[in-house]
Amino acid sequence: MHDIRDLEGRGVVAVGIATTEFVGAAQAQARALGYDPAVVFVAHPIQDRTTAELHALADQAIEKIMAALTA
Repeated sequence: MHDIRDLEGRGVVAVGIATTEFVGAAQAQARALGYDPAVVFVAHPIQDRTTAELHALADQAIEKIMAALTA
């Protein structure tokens, strides 16, 4: 959250990407900062996925990411 906020403060459009495990934490952090960043959540976990599975996750999320970047 801090990084996204910093980038946007510098005029760089940013979108956070995290796994669904962190929805609550992201919401709490956003509230604490008084900031409403664009965040796209993907399925959890990611650390044990194959390259093909990671590509599939990216394919599923790219439209949401691009929409958030261009909103």
